[in-house]
Amino acid sequence: MTTPCIYLASQSPRRRELLEQIGVRFDVLNVDVPEDKNPTESPYEYVVRLAIAKANAGKIALNEQYLESKKNTLRCWQSKKKHATIDIVIGSDTAVVCDERILGKPVSSEDAAEMLCLLSGRTHEVLTGVAVSGSSILAAVSCNLVTFRELTELDISRYIATNEGVDKAGGYAVQGLAAIFIEKIQGSYSGVMGLPLYETANLLSQSGVQILPSVN
Repeated sequence: MTTPCIYLASQSPRRRELLEQIGVRFDVLNVDVPEDKNPTESPYEYVVRLAIAKANAGKIALNEQYLESKKNTLRCWQSKKKHATIDIVIGSDTAVVCDERILGKPVSSEDAAEMLCLLSGRTHEVLTGVAVSGSSILAAVSCNLVTFRELTELDISRYIATNEGVDKAGGYAVQGLAAIFIEKIQGSYSGVMGLPLYETANLLSQSGVQILPSVN
């Protein structure tokens, strides 16, 4: 059986590193999905919706690429398409949640400082949704709790000056310097980092992708 091509609908270097960690071969797709929250949806519903939207956007991008590359022989391509191996696209989204408020990527140093002050000395939730789009779309959510120690103003200002949390939900990177702030993680480290490997591998397996190598 032909192995399907796998694509990651994300430009995040952390998600690329995590997929590489479990030996998945993949290409990267650049998708643009609005991340505005609907007023009536919960954080759980939010990350599921965005993960699915990113996976679907990746599928659309692939179809457009195929149409462009085959536009001169479109009729022939259409007749063969249904017999081809179905490509798989992975989409993911992470939300840092504190006081039922979703903390996105900080838009300024002041915004980052406000987020870190809110997280200081408290336990917050990190939800990461992952979706795998193949012949059907499957989704799961990794729910995790992260406890920060008390942060001083100096801690916060020095951390912000590193620019590490600029493009990170909640304004911090668990895999970076912010690790010195974290007393405890309950749940999945990879889920907090941005791509829960247990859930991702399970969804890929259900989609026909074998993660562990065959034994000769």
